[in-house]
Amino acid sequence: MSSFIKKLSQSHRDCPECPSPKLIHAFFESTLGLLFPDFASELLKEEDQIAEKIEELKHKLSRILIRNKHLHEGEGAEIASLFFEDLENVYDLLQQDVEAIYDGDPAAKSKTEIIRCYPGFYAVAAYRIAHSLHRLGVSLIPRMITEYSHSRTGVDIHPGAKIGERFCIDHATGIVIGETTVIGNCVKIYQGVTLGALSVDKDDADKKRHPTIEDYVVIYAGATILGGDTVIGHHSVIGGNVWITKSVPPHSKIYYQAKMYNPSSNETDTYIIKSQG
Repeated sequence: MSSFIKKLSQSHRDCPECPSPKLIHAFFESTLGLLFPDFASELLKEEDQIAEKIEELKHKLSRILIRNKHLHEGEGAEIASLFFEDLENVYDLLQQDVEAIYDGDPAAKSKTEIIRCYPGFYAVAAYRIAHSLHRLGVSLIPRMITEYSHSRTGVDIHPGAKIGERFCIDHATGIVIGETTVIGNCVKIYQGVTLGALSVDKDDADKKRHPTIEDYVVIYAGATILGGDTVIGHHSVIGGNVWITKSVPPHSKIYYQAKMYNPSSNETDTYIIKSQG
């Protein structure tokens, strides 16, 4: 038991250098509440209140980064300032995401409903905030934000992924978007989609391991697309439950065509690519 106590004591001595999940989750929720009052604990109706809140959150982020210099290579206060300078861009992208979800979902009665009720929006909001920190060279904290969202929504988006404008996740759950995924503009994906890697070899950690999805692609439920060299061409439609490890030309439709089993021919499901280009 004494050796076990020593191990725990050492882990507790080492831990103060790490920001607690509770602290990071609170910062994210406060930032999201600043951008969208639907998530705020109190409404900030005056401009000076907004300005004060921004300075408060900037100070909190600055302190977190200054206390955890091992998580970045810059100056904590400068990174915090750059993050809040980029926050308007994050806000504009999220507004476009809301528009895309509203335009693409007949069940959505209002944009307020999307913001307050749709886990897909929440997951994308967490991603965009985390991605901004990731781009500034901050490690661990962006992942803590997206994993917090993952635990609430079932959507796992790595903060290193690159996602364009008007991104729409419908019926969000069970979605995985890997670290080196590149997604263009006006892409829509449904539940159970995986954009993953063909290899989990540590030697490939710095390589592009995940697919590229070009503009105006729709990916239906359960589809799995793997590999860093795999490109889904623009304006393509990927059917449900397909497994793709090779590139697809633009304007394609990909789906499984189920056939009735015939013992004499021993037919199985057939993988179909229909090109419209």
